[in-house]
Amino acid sequence: MRRSRTEDFREFAAGRTSHLFRSACLLTSGDTHLSEDLVQETLGRMYALWGRISRIDNPAGYAQTVLVRTFLTHQRRRSATERPLGEVPESALQSGDDPVLRLALLGALGQLAPKDRAVVVLRYWEDRSVEETADAMKVSSAAVRTRSTRALAKLREQLGGSLAEFAAH
Repeated sequence: MRRSRTEDFREFAAGRTSHLFRSACLLTSGDTHLSEDLVQETLGRMYALWGRISRIDNPAGYAQTVLVRTFLTHQRRRSATERPLGEVPESALQSGDDPVLRLALLGALGQLAPKDRAVVVLRYWEDRSVEETADAMKVSSAAVRTRSTRALAKLREQLGGSLAEFAAH
């Protein structure tokens, strides 16, 4: 029996949503509401072309690319740089989680420019190559290397000596 397009997509979405959400949280510096919106937009775009997805070698990688592009588009459209205020949402800590380290890193990521943040997330969180990152962001490999160097220098500057302290945990 042949599975329908919708069933195939539901299976794909169920398997990728949590991964996309984690990446979106890193891109948005922990803004879970915006992360949810970005994932929803990404999955909507993926569903719209799901019938043609067989021509894509790596649908999961393509979904990550769509997520990054959606994030960058959102950053360009944003009329103001408002930051929601409120309490950090409570969540169950997984074993090995260090909330102080997590908040410090998310805060430092939040200080980076959106394209710098996207480079850091793709290169070091998603473990993509320079070329894959360049393709996902529609920039040259040299631009990725430059942004990567600049972003890591800013992160080191922001985290300073506290990075070694966090790494010891």
